[in-house]
Amino acid sequence: MISEQDFDEIRDIIAYLRKVPYDVTRKALYSSRELYARSGFSADSPEGTSFDAEVYAHFLQTGKQAELVEERLARALHDHGIQAALNRFFKTHHPHLCLGIMGGHALQRTDTMFRDIVSLSKRLTENGFYMLSGGGPGAMEATHLGAWMAGRSEEEVSDALSLLREAPTFKDDGWLSTAFAVIERYPQESYESLGIPTWLYGHEPSTPFATHIAKFFENSIREDSILTLAYGGVVYTPGSAGTMQEIFQDAVQNHYLSFGFSSPMVFLGKRFWTEEMPIYPLLEQLASMGKYKNLRLTLTDDLDEIVDVLQRFRSELNDQSLKALS
Repeated sequence: MISEQDFDEIRDIIAYLRKVPYDVTRKALYSSRELYARSGFSADSPEGTSFDAEVYAHFLQTGKQAELVEERLARALHDHGIQAALNRFFKTHHPHLCLGIMGGHALQRTDTMFRDIVSLSKRLTENGFYMLSGGGPGAMEATHLGAWMAGRSEEEVSDALSLLREAPTFKDDGWLSTAFAVIERYPQESYESLGIPTWLYGHEPSTPFATHIAKFFENSIREDSILTLAYGGVVYTPGSAGTMQEIFQDAVQNHYLSFGFSSPMVFLGKRFWTEEMPIYPLLEQLASMGKYKNLRLTLTDDLDEIVDVLQRFRSELNDQSLKALS
């Protein structure tokens, strides 16, 4: 029997769930248009506030580690819905074709590495893969821009980059508007990509170039999802603490063959990964000592080599699948 006090508490929880600025019964991934849809127009705020910004403000107001049980429940329900939507996404998108690109959020649109990531992502998308990233600015944005521009000419890519250079970082005015200017000029209907950002880092805007966005409150779920879902391999571009965390988390999954196989770990930028952040020599040493097993490591500055490594791994997985069926 539910007591009257229990009934009142349940009623209060339901009332709270109904008033949060996000949908606790979320059943689909987000689109950039939805995240950046504006509301709350007034004389004081003629441009209104985007849905994404409104949720982030609520997130900060209620605490990154929310004390209210009702808020923790609301976030958990939302993230559960996003996870379920991701599961449905992978029922129609072959997991072996999902590739991750990891790297720093501070990478500027004017940097040569930004263009390299765009070119790599574009080529991989055109070769039948679909790209995955943390869904934010910097290297993540470059990943989804490359996927967005798949099928277009190099002249069109250069034009898109020229538009974006007006706001080199996400802290610059016009970062979002220039992205949408590219989207308007070069609409995309054929190619898809998946971004997985988080409101924990809500000060970093989600890239509009990702066609599907799984935005979580819990960064731990988000980080695990990114590396778990990149079945086809991960390309690591220069980054800092967050990228370091992802490298070792990925290495653990590959060491233990957590999903039945080890995926390629490709490091783009020889000097960076051997001198500035000498992670690659460390991984090689640990592998030679038997501390890490099953790692598929590649260090290169050559985009052609990266494409070849990932395509050969895809062929290997396909051969394994055919053998399993025979």
